Amino acid sequence: MTPTTVDGAALLDEVEAFHRRFNVFPTEAAFVAVALWDAHAHLLDCFDSTPRIAFLSPEPGSGKTRALEIVETLVPQPMTAVNASAAALFRSVSAGTGKPTILFDEIDTVFGPKAGDNEELRGFLNAGHRRTGVTYRCIGDGGNQTVQAFPSYCAVAVAGLGSLPDTILSRSVVIRMRRRARNERVEPFRARIHEAEGHALRDRLATWAEQARDQVIGAWPEMPDGVTDRPADVWEPLLAVADAIGGHWPERAREACVTLVKASKANDKGSLGVRLLTDLRDHVMVGIDRLPTVAILDRLNALDDAPWADLNGKPLDNRRLSRMLAEYMTADNEPITSRNIKTAGSVLKGYYATDLHDAWQRYCPPPPESPLLPLLDTENAA
Repeated sequence: MTPTTVDGAALLDEVEAFHRRFNVFPTEAAFVAVALWDAHAHLLDCFDSTPRIAFLSPEPGSGKTRALEIVETLVPQPMTAVNASAAALFRSVSAGTGKPTILFDEIDTVFGPKAGDNEELRGFLNAGHRRTGVTYRCIGDGGNQTVQAFPSYCAVAVAGLGSLPDTILSRSVVIRMRRRARNERVEPFRARIHEAEGHALRDRLATWAEQARDQVIGAWPEMPDGVTDRPADVWEPLLAVADAIGGHWPERAREACVTLVKASKANDKGSLGVRLLTDLRDHVMVGIDRLPTVAILDRLNALDDAPWADLNGKPLDNRRLSRMLAEYMTADNEPITSRNIKTAGSVLKGYYATDLHDAWQRYCPPPPESPLLPLLDTENAA
């Protein structure tokens, strides 16, 4: 008997409505992204990569765990992984009994400021973003050990306080959760009642996924203007799902993509080096073609809402400034270094805007008001 064709758009409307009963997300875009992520987990082998979805908040009690609990009812083979080791995770993923969807609550206990580096787990999460991702381990005893590659590709949802390492954050759709306001109401989630409702939706998603598989495999969804590079990698599977579902979902998905990518850029302070370059451009050397190091340090350390006056208990000094800027190159592909600056009656070490300009263009976000204009050659540039 031929199975009845599932109306994907109507089904995903129901999935979104199920989330809305129990979750208060910060934007409409978040509901769209989460519903698409639920569906994409049923089509994981159709994509070259899988985005992580991250429910993050600055304070407890913001609904992160509840969001994971609802996701758990909707995705295939959910595996709750609070405090799971990297070894346990990659062995579960490579077990050959179907890929689990890993749900990692309290991720701040793994990557938070008191948790250490956890490089092994970070490597697993990073590698598993790509279909070709593997984790290499030695197996066997003593001198009989051999290297074995364990597949790491799987869908991962995380929830936690604060933020995540940049390498994981850049592979994620980030939902920044907030505590519910007094006028925001949700239905109490009762596992004995509501899990069965979620599982019914999950089973219908699985049926729809089998019917849509041929349409999704090899799809190259059109990306919204300005969404390129890593954000495009993150959103490509979700947009492919939206296109396969049809109805109003392709349009809503692209609107959500633009909204959440812009939000991620607004919240992305970049590395400390990029922050240094940006502060030099936007606050320290505005309209100045050169400045002594002592003056640069005074201005950086005086900036409000900047880290320079307290870097692990010490202000930024000339040695660290020199070391950080030397990581970047001038337009002539030479490390950025201090040079002599002639002042009234003396010569001081300092930095020239011409040396920084290429790094500003390559690494910094656009200036807040006007585009960065080319700098004119100045005298005494040597």
